[in-house]
Amino acid sequence: MPRTLFDKVWDAHVVAEIPGGGALIYIDRHLVHEVTSPQAFDGLREAGRRVRRPDLTFATVDHNVPTDGRPIDESSLSGQQLKALETNCREFGVPLFGYQQSGQGIVHVIGPQLGLTLPGLTLVCGDSHTSTHGAFGALAFGIGTTEVEHVLATQTLRTPGKPKSLGIEVSGHLQRGVTAKDVILAVIRKLGASGGTGFVAEYYGETIASLPMHARMTICNMSIEMGARAGMIAPDDVTFAYIAEGDRPYAPQGEELERWISEWRLLRTDSPDAFDRRESLEAGSLQPQVSWGTTPAMTADVTGSVPEPADKSEERALMYMDLRPGTPMQDIPVNVVFIGSCTNSRIEDLRDAARLAEGKRVASGVRALVVPGSQQVREQAEREGLDRVFREAGFEWHYSGCSMCLGMNGDVVRPFERCASTSNRPYEGRQGPSSRTHLVSPLTAAATALRGKIADPRDLC
Repeated sequence: MPRTLFDKVWDAHVVAEIPGGGALIYIDRHLVHEVTSPQAFDGLREAGRRVRRPDLTFATVDHNVPTDGRPIDESSLSGQQLKALETNCREFGVPLFGYQQSGQGIVHVIGPQLGLTLPGLTLVCGDSHTSTHGAFGALAFGIGTTEVEHVLATQTLRTPGKPKSLGIEVSGHLQRGVTAKDVILAVIRKLGASGGTGFVAEYYGETIASLPMHARMTICNMSIEMGARAGMIAPDDVTFAYIAEGDRPYAPQGEELERWISEWRLLRTDSPDAFDRRESLEAGSLQPQVSWGTTPAMTADVTGSVPEPADKSEERALMYMDLRPGTPMQDIPVNVVFIGSCTNSRIEDLRDAARLAEGKRVASGVRALVVPGSQQVREQAEREGLDRVFREAGFEWHYSGCSMCLGMNGDVVRPFERCASTSNRPYEGRQGPSSRTHLVSPLTAAATALRGKIADPRDLC
């Protein structure tokens, strides 16, 4: 019987079937950050338990860290969470990539960067965008605080049942100025905010095969935004080359890597007929995408207009966003542009934005900031002179962290201001109380910063 990539990874990790339904699965990597872990460590401490596999557990600070270089205020809630993670990691023997250390960064950026994320693994984190790591053919998903404690104590996870499989074929050659961010926004636009609920999505097809790893990570990152439990892409030569290149201290090397690659080549879906459900997107004619509402599914072409509301939720979204149907997307002014987040803050994303910004200036009245996804990305960007390009164009250049993606660290959009953001969620108040968010690619974000209104990057590419 043909099996999917998801089937193969899942089946290899089932420890036991649970009477009455569900399964206990083994976890290969557990990534931890400061927001969802304090109660989990407290639970271990109260029960007198230890972390079962500290060698498979890795912590970083990202959500709460200030990105403007100021010292941490340990009297604040954010500072207390950061201090608690440092204390917990020291007590339980968990490696920690601390504030402004070379390995520190957004958890879903540093995992692949350090070689922690590998094909065929199961990987969890107390963060919904853990699906990012599925770009390597790993089964990766977010878990809650209670589950974080369970994984810390047992290196296993109890699941209510096996999700179904959803195959999403993406075909066509992407046009100039169109990126992976536009592809995933178009997928979510087509399937809806709950279109993937109950499924693990696998992306395949000629478009996916042509994408580099940073772009594949962007696509898998946003799988949760259509309700999917996880997103996956089968590993191939692009994946293997990424793992082999650069300084990835936790990845296999040399002959050991070659042995693993021979195994990883088997991690692919046997036949599209193995999927429980199949969807498709023709991306050859795709335009840059811009969200107009309060979910990523509420998205339009950059050359299009704000649509008429189809239901009450869209009416509410238009009211919150202070938009009128029929307004051309490129007539919408912005106050802020944010380039960063676990979706789009890798070195390739920054290169794209810098290429558009070089020799130009941010529009008057617009605050534009660039927040690298890790200290390593920041250091590499500075070696390449990208920081100089951004600063000369009028962008702020920050340290690494989640920053304005969720507005809980000092980087916030002010009430009723409008932000073009390369993040993943345009929810009400996500970037700050009463903030208004438009999701875009790094190219579209850079073009928008220069114009002061939502802009088509193809006019500048």
